[in-house]
Amino acid sequence: MATTHHRTPGVQAAATGMTLFAAVLLFIAGTLDLFRGIMAIANDDVFVNTPNYVFKFDLTSWGWIQLTLGVIAMVTSFGLFAAATWARVIGVGIAALLIIANFLSIPYYPVWSLTLIALYGFTIWALCSVKREDIRD
Repeated sequence: MATTHHRTPGVQAAATGMTLFAAVLLFIAGTLDLFRGIMAIANDDVFVNTPNYVFKFDLTSWGWIQLTLGVIAMVTSFGLFAAATWARVIGVGIAALLIIANFLSIPYYPVWSLTLIALYGFTIWALCSVKREDIRD
């Protein structure tokens, strides 16, 4: 017996809206991470130095990490604009990795890191709160 799912236009519009919200957030936050990576690579003496930090890395290394993850986030956001399922999965994963990376970089740039943690948290929420079948018929 085949079951037919009837979705109201409101549910589908909300699901599409949440996916677009996540795509925009992921693109903006990825762009900010890209710029932060470029800043750290180009001039690593701009940021605060924390000599006794447990997770201490060279700021150039942090720059390359942020730059790489930011580019992946931006590319993934384009997949979210196209409503690709792979982009939803990778979007949650890359946002989680970027939350960890931003948490570890709090001593170097605290306000920016906390802002990006919030943006990536909202991105994960937006991607996980929508059912796959509500996005497309």
